[in-house]
Amino acid sequence: LGRVPVLAVCYGAQLLAKRTGAPVERSKVREYGRAHLSTIAESELFDGIEAGSQVWMSHGDTIAAPSEAMQVIASTPEVAVAAFKLIGSETYAVQFHPEVYHSTDGLQLLHNFVIGICGCAGDWTPHGFVESTVASLERQLGEDQVVLALSGGVDSSVAALLLDRAIGDRLHCIFVDNGLLRKDEYQRVLESYRHLGLNITGVDAREAFYSALKGKEDPEDKRKAIGRTFIEVFEREANRIKDVKWLGQGTIYPDVIESVSVNGPSVTIKSHH
Repeated sequence: LGRVPVLAVCYGAQLLAKRTGAPVERSKVREYGRAHLSTIAESELFDGIEAGSQVWMSHGDTIAAPSEAMQVIASTPEVAVAAFKLIGSETYAVQFHPEVYHSTDGLQLLHNFVIGICGCAGDWTPHGFVESTVASLERQLGEDQVVLALSGGVDSSVAALLLDRAIGDRLHCIFVDNGLLRKDEYQRVLESYRHLGLNITGVDAREAFYSALKGKEDPEDKRKAIGRTFIEVFEREANRIKDVKWLGQGTIYPDVIESVSVNGPSVTIKSHH
C-alpha cells in the first residue's frame, strides 16, 4: 500500500479498514440492494458524482467507525463509512459495488480512479489490441510455420485469425470431425473457415471417437477419452505437415484452471476435452 493507487471494493474495503485498526462488526441488518449516498466529501474519486447517487450494497458486516488513518468520503443513511481514503495515500475503498449496473454512477467512479487517480491514458481499443498482437506474432514467428487445432469455438477461431493476419498460409489449421457436433455443423463450420481464407484441413475421425467412447458412461471418463483420441488424431495429421516449428494454442486460461490436476493450485472442475 502507498506504492501505487489502490481501490478496495466491498470486503476489500472491510479488510483495508481492519488493517488500519478500524472495527469491523456484523451488521444488525444485512444490507443488500439499492442504497443512496447521503453525503459525499470533496474527493477526486467522486468527481462528477453528487449526493443521492444510487449504489449497490451487498454485505453482512460493516465498518463500525473509521480509524485515525481513514478519511470518510461517503456515507449512506445506513452505512456511516460507505467510502474512505487513507490519509496521505492514494488508497481508496468503497463498501458498495461500483462495477454493477445498479450503481448509477459506478462507471464515473471507476473512470475517476483509473484515469484521474492512476493516470492511465484510456487509449486501449480492440483494434489496437489486434494490431499490436499481430505485430508481436510477426516478430516472434518470422518465417516459421505454425500448426493449430480448431474446434469451431471462439477461442481457437480468434487465435487462428490473428495468426493468419501475421503469417498467412504458413499457419496450418486442423479441424477434426469427432462425430459429436450438431447435424451438419462440421461441414458448415469448415466452409466458414475456408470463407475466412484460412489454410485448413478437415479430418473425418468420427469412427475413432465412437470406438473410444464405446461402453463409457461416466462423464469424466468420456471427456478423457475424447481428449486422448483428439490428441492422437491431431498428432497424426500434424506430422504430415513438414517443417512446422510452432504449435498454436487456442485455449484460454480458464480452461487451464478448470482442468488442472487436483495436486495443482486449484481443484479440477472438469478435464479439458
